[in-house]
Amino acid sequence: MEELRLYRKRFIPQELLHLKDDIILVMEPDLIITKWKTIHPRHDIARGISAYYPSKGLKVSKLYDAQDRVVYWYCDIIQVKTEPDKNAVIIEDLLIDVVLYEDGNIRILDLDELAVALEQKLITQDEATYALRTVNSLLHLIYGGQFHALQEAVNRAE
Repeated sequence: MEELRLYRKRFIPQELLHLKDDIILVMEPDLIITKWKTIHPRHDIARGISAYYPSKGLKVSKLYDAQDRVVYWYCDIIQVKTEPDKNAVIIEDLLIDVVLYEDGNIRILDLDELAVALEQKLITQDEATYALRTVNSLLHLIYGGQFHALQEAVNRAE
């Protein structure tokens, strides 16, 4: 059987990138776990482990620096599309991100990009609505002290 291919689709900037160097650790119907190194060199992070939760619309990543210290947890709002005939999974980044720092601080990123993508019709109204509802559900989990449930799969895969 042909190996599964993962792709990341971004709307801003528009790109479809084959994640050919990502290593798939777990492949289940509602959980994909990968480990990876940054595609482009960065001063702040060097590698990560990510758990994709297709039914939740989330990618939860634990990011490490070059000294193997946890820098932060990064959550992408996503939607997953499959192309079984091509043995491909396409992870569409719906722009909104949530960063959880080790000190407990939280940042919500790229709401402005969501607005631009909607204005320029790069995404649909339904996709934008889905992204907003998904980030709202994620924030309820975080503020309710339940984020650990999403972290467990990543921590087990290490």
